[in-house]
Amino acid sequence: DPFSPTATSILKRQKQLRRKNVRFDQVTVYYFARRQGFTSVPSQGGSSLGMAQRHNSVRRYTLCEFAQEQEVNHREILREHLKEEKLHAKKMKLTKNGTVESEEADGLTLEDVSDDDIDVENVEVDDYFFLQPLPTKRRRALLRASGVHRIDAEEKQELRAIRLSREECGCDCRLYCDPEACACSQAGIKCQ
Repeated sequence: DPFSPTATSILKRQKQLRRKNVRFDQVTVYYFARRQGFTSVPSQGGSSLGMAQRHNSVRRYTLCEFAQEQEVNHREILREHLKEEKLHAKKMKLTKNGTVESEEADGLTLEDVSDDDIDVENVEVDDYFFLQPLPTKRRRALLRASGVHRIDAEEKQELRAIRLSREECGCDCRLYCDPEACACSQAGIKCQ
């Protein structure tokens, strides 16, 4: 009987059906080609890394698949990092911590570090920080490997100027602020 006092209202029933829980069941990853950046300022100089305006592929993962993919990717990054550390250690040993010259040390490359020389399995991947700055040479090599044939040298000079400008922050005011001479005040910000 719809008119009985115990009948549930249609509106209340609709509210009960609409849950406010958010559940994730998949991850969508968009892949972009690597380009010269023009959008960031690397601390170590050189040109920056960026990406193309449009993605070139899309892949969908379940949460479990994505976690496994990340584990594989992070383990590979860790392997490369440990190889670079091992290479540096070998060079330091041959040059007695950089105090003597060694042709053998100069000729060493990552190919000279065997996978047997590193122990990736005993390093906890989750504890490792993956967003580390890349040296200038590595960034340049990544750009070349991605098909960037001409690296714009002007960006390097612009980025250097930005880094230099960031070394000085604030104004020269002492004890009180003179808005006429205060660089902060003239820039429209609170006196630093």
